[in-house]
Amino acid sequence: MRELSVLRRPDEGHWLGRPKLREDRKPGVDVLNHSRPCRQADFETPWFSYWSERLGERLRYHRKLWEFVFIAQALHERRQLRAGARGLGFGVGREPLAAYFASRGCRITGTDLAPEQAADAGWTATDQHAEGKAALMRPDLCDPDVFETAVDFRVMDMNAIPDDLTGYDFCWSACALEHLGSLAAGMAFIERSIDTLQPGGFAIHTTELNLTSDQRTLETGGTVLYRRRDLTALAERLTAAGHRVAPLDFDAGSGPVDSFVDIPPYLSEPHLRLALAGFATTSVGIIVQKAGQP
Repeated sequence: MRELSVLRRPDEGHWLGRPKLREDRKPGVDVLNHSRPCRQADFETPWFSYWSERLGERLRYHRKLWEFVFIAQALHERRQLRAGARGLGFGVGREPLAAYFASRGCRITGTDLAPEQAADAGWTATDQHAEGKAALMRPDLCDPDVFETAVDFRVMDMNAIPDDLTGYDFCWSACALEHLGSLAAGMAFIERSIDTLQPGGFAIHTTELNLTSDQRTLETGGTVLYRRRDLTALAERLTAAGHRVAPLDFDAGSGPVDSFVDIPPYLSEPHLRLALAGFATTSVGIIVQKAGQP
């Protein structure tokens, strides 16, 4: 019965028209001291309301919104959303982040696959691919003249980051690295992304967390699922190399919306956990600071 109950959408009173945009919305301080999963409680905080509004997104229980908010909050706390800071976005698709970061005075390089590669991977059909700089423009978030000056775009495969992309203050990706073909390829991408940063710079990445098993998982293919042990091993390697990884916290929450596992065809909301190939998964955010001082 437990297996069936998690597939039943929670009572509407728990999610329909919720969470409410908070009147006391403001960016948090020392909120994200850990690398951790998406969970319902985050959506109900003042800082989550703040970023939802700032990013032009409707507040709702959806893990993609959580990924955007996690990245923005993590960078805000680390004082990266400031005039002159250089940011590099990987697999940016049509995210609001590049435009918003530019509105804060950052100089942004957005990257995504070549159109033919994106079409082969199915991203074009689902409108999740940026074919160029214009796809990142959000006049509601950033003045077009500011955007034009502050944002650049490059075609790039995340499995082959060019050597000339260096010296950035921060980089980010929102649930893109699990689509690089294998668990190993995604982990190699995170490690390679750190090379694009100046000493002391920050890498903020979100990806898939397998909530069902720390043994079995999807290791290769179009989407892979990271286990606790995979992320723990990554953190140990990065720490051994001198980098600082925000401590891993695997608490994925226990609220009524946390407990619901969405199945295909996926709902627009609530959608914090989903079923994929027999596994329950959700988003997890990883925060890394490159060794050295800026």
